[in-house]
Amino acid sequence: MSQPNNPLHGKTLDAILNELVARYGWAELGYRIRINCFLDNPSVNSSLKFLRKTEWARKKVEELYVKSTT
Repeated sequence: MSQPNNPLHGKTLDAILNELVARYGWAELGYRIRINCFLDNPSVNSSLKFLRKTEWARKKVEELYVKSTT
């Protein structure tokens, strides 16, 4: 099904996180979204593990991604 108005369509959480890290860096990402996995010894793998288990945090990451790409 086509979702032309959904900016997250076809994007994996991995791709979204990598784009945000490339755009902002870990320090800025941790400032914008106060999550320890972005502030304390951050890595993509540990962040993905946390975001996949924690819906509120994943929503914040998705919201930032949508805001930063529109």
